[in-house]
Amino acid sequence: MPSRIAAAFKELTSPSSRRAAAKAPPTPVDDAAAASFATLTRKLDYLDSGDIKRVRDAYRFADEAHLGQFRASGEPYITHPIAVAGLCADWKLDAQAIMAALMHDAMEDCGVTKVQLIERFGAPTADLVDGLTKLDKLQFSTREESQAESFRKMLLAMARDVRVILVKLADRLHNMRTMEAVAPDKRTRIARETIDIYAPIAHRLGLNQTYRELQELSFQHLRPWRHSALFKAVQKARGYRRDIVERIQREVEKSFAQSKLKVAVFGREKTLFSIYRKMREKHLTFAQVNDIFGFRIVVATLPECYLALGVLHQLYKPLPGRFKDYIAIPKANGYQSLHTTLVSPLGTAVEFQIRTEHMHAVAEKGIAAHWLYKSKGHNSVQAQEAQRLGAMWLQSLVDIQDETRDASEFLEHVKIDLFPDAVYVFTPKSKILALPRGATPVDFAYAIHSDVGDHCVAAKVNGEPVALRTELRSGDVVEIVSAPGAKPNPAWLNFVRTGRARSKIRHYLKTMEQEESQELGSKMLAQALRAEGLVMPGDDTPEFTVWAQLTRWSGNRSREELLTDIGLGRKIATIVAKRMARLLAERGTRPDAVTLTLGRYAHDDAEPMQGMVQIDGAEGASVQMAPCCRPIPGDAIVGYLGRGEGLVIHTGECGIGKRLYERDSERWMTVEWAEQPTRAFETGVNVLVKNGKGVLAEVAAAVAQAEADITHIDMGDEPASQTAELRLLLSVRDRLHLADVMRTLKRSGRVLRVSRVKP
Repeated sequence: MPSRIAAAFKELTSPSSRRAAAKAPPTPVDDAAAASFATLTRKLDYLDSGDIKRVRDAYRFADEAHLGQFRASGEPYITHPIAVAGLCADWKLDAQAIMAALMHDAMEDCGVTKVQLIERFGAPTADLVDGLTKLDKLQFSTREESQAESFRKMLLAMARDVRVILVKLADRLHNMRTMEAVAPDKRTRIARETIDIYAPIAHRLGLNQTYRELQELSFQHLRPWRHSALFKAVQKARGYRRDIVERIQREVEKSFAQSKLKVAVFGREKTLFSIYRKMREKHLTFAQVNDIFGFRIVVATLPECYLALGVLHQLYKPLPGRFKDYIAIPKANGYQSLHTTLVSPLGTAVEFQIRTEHMHAVAEKGIAAHWLYKSKGHNSVQAQEAQRLGAMWLQSLVDIQDETRDASEFLEHVKIDLFPDAVYVFTPKSKILALPRGATPVDFAYAIHSDVGDHCVAAKVNGEPVALRTELRSGDVVEIVSAPGAKPNPAWLNFVRTGRARSKIRHYLKTMEQEESQELGSKMLAQALRAEGLVMPGDDTPEFTVWAQLTRWSGNRSREELLTDIGLGRKIATIVAKRMARLLAERGTRPDAVTLTLGRYAHDDAEPMQGMVQIDGAEGASVQMAPCCRPIPGDAIVGYLGRGEGLVIHTGECGIGKRLYERDSERWMTVEWAEQPTRAFETGVNVLVKNGKGVLAEVAAAVAQAEADITHIDMGDEPASQTAELRLLLSVRDRLHLADVMRTLKRSGRVLRVSRVKP
């Protein structure tokens, strides 16, 4: 049965009903909703009659679904979907997107299923609605986790079909325009979410008009007092400067008329939020912000942009260093214009933006300009470029998702990629890349290809070698030096700026940690099985099938996951080995006497056991040297299997290690140094010296003479006196090498005492 609002629409659209309606006016509620949809139908003149009929069906479906629901303001809820659809119609989106806008809350608020939508409106429209539906029906431990997962769902749906985010931005824009009736705490939360996520997404996709309005509305709700104060200040300034603005506009129009160049001149005013942000970032008073007003020059063709620039520069003097050519080098979101700042007759700085009509449409509508021009029967180069750049960013979301399974981490990476400011750098082959401000050569390397980033070892900027953490500037030519054996450094996470680089580095490190932990877990389980008189079942043995039972018992999904858990200390190798021994015994496999003897010998430390976990320094993140005692080859060592942190190596005499053993003895295991360690190890040394000029250089020279490295030095905060204690962190090969370093230090006349740091 059609609702009252649907009936009102029918009356409105039927000629005979319109005559009857004139005699019996509808109620205010009916009138508001019907009039809203009538406004929408007038905006849909770019669709054919079949599409308009489908939109009308979607409206009736949404109207019935939301019957009896009201907004916080008291209006019928259906007025919101109609308004959202109207905003989408302004962008000339297709019928499917308009239908999705009308039904975008039907699944979330009205219990409508995706199957119902597919049956009635088709799969494409149902997919759009589903992409706009939050995951509130699922159970999450925190509100933040629920929000992050909903964002991830929406952003990945948007990566498949950009219409999802266009409808969502229209939805958020209308909500922000009508938020006065919402509770203050909810209003603040929505405004913060908008300025952090939705406004930057609008900017990233080139929808600058939407971006500015979302920022302005968020600022109004987050900082109402400051917004009000700035509004009054701008109103006052507008009155003071009206004569100046009108005079400049007259002179500019006269100058273009004399040059016989047809242009449209528009006054442009900075938004209150952009004024506020500039005042905060540059520590300015309102009076010091001198570019509140500016002008936009719209011309017919691209060459006329540069002709118009010449006319302006002949009229007023340009400010040096304030010219930007975003036509030759467009912004990351496809924005193109010439920007120049000129000195007005009264000495104030005035910014001019020069662009074509097509550039202006893309600047305001961004990726939505694709539909705008499509509806007119042609497509501009600028709209195609905006769509290409938008598609590149959307693809980067899919890449980040492939590396990141955690929703909160995914959202963190996406936020990093939403920086509005950008730098434009060149590859050695003159290809332009847009990166966030503060990006480094590592970000550049990952922007080219993940393999280039993973194997990056050095970089050159403008032909000069630079550190990998160097911040890039616009115009830099960047060259990456890579090596086949190189791998990402965890320290890179401290300075990379792009979400793509951050997610790739984290994914690589997690994968390496998993592989190393799996290998360590395999060694540990083999050792524990030998103590039971058994050998690890191989892939080609009948006993291999016991792994399926073992993983079910342990709660793991696969053998690899179980071995990783053992390597990370989440499972105890001896307990898993005993369970496997029981399962093998049920199959008739008995302990081997020779293996059992070897296992017992190794358990009693009578002799090293073949297959014992050997430490050579190549284990990576799965094996860590305890920072309390810093063991080096030659020290007696033991291994402590920390919960989730892999194998931690302590010296045999470490007091902290002994206390851990007393508390948790089953987590300790026998380890030994490999005969040929693959790297140097760090250990601490205290050096007491006679204070004086050049003492630090003398100590460093003695360490270098002994072929060791100082990786860290600490002199404490004590005031200078006759003696000073230096705490050095040295990188040495083994105990013999350390003894040689200490002897060399003692031979120095300024050194009074040398001792190794012990816990």
